[in-house]
Amino acid sequence: MENDAGNVSPVPTVSVVGVKFRPTGAIHQFDAGGLALRCGDRVVVKSDRGTSLGTVTGAPEPIPATSLSAGLPRIIKKADPRDLARDDASQQRAREAQRICLHRIRERNLPMKLVKAECLLDASKTVFYFFAEDRVDFRDLVRDLSQVLHTRVEMKQIGSRDETKFIGGLGPCGRELCCSSWLREFKPVSVKMAKDQSLSLNPSKLAGMCGRLKCCLRYEYDTYLALGRALPAVGKPVESVNGNGVVTRHNLLKQTVMIRREDGVEVEASLEDLVRKKAD
Repeated sequence: MENDAGNVSPVPTVSVVGVKFRPTGAIHQFDAGGLALRCGDRVVVKSDRGTSLGTVTGAPEPIPATSLSAGLPRIIKKADPRDLARDDASQQRAREAQRICLHRIRERNLPMKLVKAECLLDASKTVFYFFAEDRVDFRDLVRDLSQVLHTRVEMKQIGSRDETKFIGGLGPCGRELCCSSWLREFKPVSVKMAKDQSLSLNPSKLAGMCGRLKCCLRYEYDTYLALGRALPAVGKPVESVNGNGVVTRHNLLKQTVMIRREDGVEVEASLEDLVRKKAD
């Protein structure tokens, strides 16, 4: 953009910073305004969920205002000792609210499992996260809790993966669960991923703590696909220095194939064996 003097006008930018509300929660963008922030700073923000305390995930970055589809919510301020004390108090209220809610659920014999309670920093709302196989009529429960807690109450039904993410634990690998330690979002996982990696299709070995397919099935999947593209397909006739026949299976990590010869004997051949025979 040029002014009358022919000079280029600077493009207006917004100082954008990422903020998370849980250690492994989603990162939300906020307008940092003129605040000097760095990774790890605690900040007070106001969003759709209300006034909350969040953690900055990185230094603010100037982003052209035209690239933002809508105005970003602005960070209110950096958290001070008073805000941190309010956060401690809200966590204490959340623990007490969870105890009360659990008692009320048992009284009503509701088919739901209470997972976690959260209180907003300004005490305007308490959110209860629960797991249930089917829909639950919790209207009476909400009214009861609102009267007891003197605040707005929101019930959120979550899936088995989110439940495990909240609770945490140790996986069969001996390490803390990925979902509760660093994984920010769940991506689709399918049995096909296990098949393509030649893993045993035993459900007890493929299922994670949540009872669903392990998220780690995705980690090496793309590598296995890339390795598989270099090998002849199963069922394809091939020639090799070890004998000619049909490919019966792959060893992706070794980059070899098993070939069933015409005499019924299975032999292993590397890519070099196949290429060398072809070259001859």
